[in-house]
Amino acid sequence: MIARSLHWRLLAGAAAAILLALCVAWLFMTLLFERHLERRLEAELTRDGLRLVAALELGPGQVPVIDPAPMDPRLQTPAGGYYWQVSTAAGAARSRSLWDADLPAPERAPTGDWRLRHVDGPYGEQVSVLERLVVPDANGPGVLVQLAQDRAPLAAARNEFGRELALFLGVLWLVLSAAAWLQVRLGLRPLGRIRGGLPLLRDSARARLPEAHLREIQPLTEAINALADARERDLALARHRAADLAHGLKTPLSAIAAQSRRAREDGAVQAADGLDRAVAAIRRTIDAELAYARAATIRRAPGGDADVRTVVEQLVTVIEHTDQGGQLAFTVDIPPSLRLSVQPEDLSEIVGAVLENAARHARRQVRVSGHAGPQWTALTIEDDGPGFPADRIDHLLSRGGRLDESGSGLGLSIARELAEATAGRLTLSASPLGGALVRFDWSAG
Repeated sequence: MIARSLHWRLLAGAAAAILLALCVAWLFMTLLFERHLERRLEAELTRDGLRLVAALELGPGQVPVIDPAPMDPRLQTPAGGYYWQVSTAAGAARSRSLWDADLPAPERAPTGDWRLRHVDGPYGEQVSVLERLVVPDANGPGVLVQLAQDRAPLAAARNEFGRELALFLGVLWLVLSAAAWLQVRLGLRPLGRIRGGLPLLRDSARARLPEAHLREIQPLTEAINALADARERDLALARHRAADLAHGLKTPLSAIAAQSRRAREDGAVQAADGLDRAVAAIRRTIDAELAYARAATIRRAPGGDADVRTVVEQLVTVIEHTDQGGQLAFTVDIPPSLRLSVQPEDLSEIVGAVLENAARHARRQVRVSGHAGPQWTALTIEDDGPGFPADRIDHLLSRGGRLDESGSGLGLSIARELAEATAGRLTLSASPLGGALVRFDWSAG
């Protein structure tokens, strides 16, 4: 999932980079804390060493004496973890905490300044020893002054600091990872808006992605819109070629129809009937394919806003001027406020195919009604004609489906394709008027 998702790849990369940076920070901060402890220890030992030097005296036989001795409680407890020792070749003075043990003497003691080193202590523990060779009297021997402290408390403090720092950095990693997640989400949001606009491009050749305000996204938006322009041009060219083909076939069909009339006048009625059926079939096929080509180019676009009543009344006016329509009573029961998010010309083609079918089969009346709910819009067309057999409904709605060779019902399959192209649905049932009822349903959105 991570390898196929840009979102998760960016998030995983950010989390890993943050974790690596925090681990490095933990390592260096722990080392800095340890160095800080070392400097403080050296400063404390140096301070106590200066006090020892200030109290240092050489007794009989050049044996060093410390008076007064330091009173730190650790120095009074055997193996207490804090020790001092001053020594010459003649003897040594040491803290009570050393008891009868000795601090390890260096091979060469420093004389100019104090030096800190880490050695094994008198009781098997690691100790830090601060030492220096001092000369109390100009003519006297050099005195080695040493102070030592157990390193165990320093190691414990370092480990405790490391644990607490690791816990803090772990929480910080979670916070920074959450911030990285938010940054990735916000950074990829423009791509999400583009992805959200792609269904509109799929549903409508006229739709385009809105202009992007980010320089990085603008080239992608322009490229997609350029592809949409090319697609729209190709669809328009295909429609024009289909229309040109239909118009090109009209002249040969008219010539064949004229030959049919002459044959009928000459008494070849059977041959003329065959020619008429062939011409009718070709015209139906041409009309159907033009309608299907139209259905391939229309989709439910956000900019569509059709006044349903106005579109239906315009269609009824046209049909009333035909021979069949002039003999029928049309009833339009559609609220004036009813609107549908479909292009008006698309709605006209959808409803027109069914209205023509209803006028062709109605005896006396055709009724068109429309209503809407919170999330849907419905439009029904009824007639008082013969209707259609219930067992042929699926066939009627199939591509090219019709009741007989005359083409009865062909408009229903065309209307279904046009309706589905605008995200609608067509259903058939019996009408209370006694004939067919065709219902269109569009969901809101």
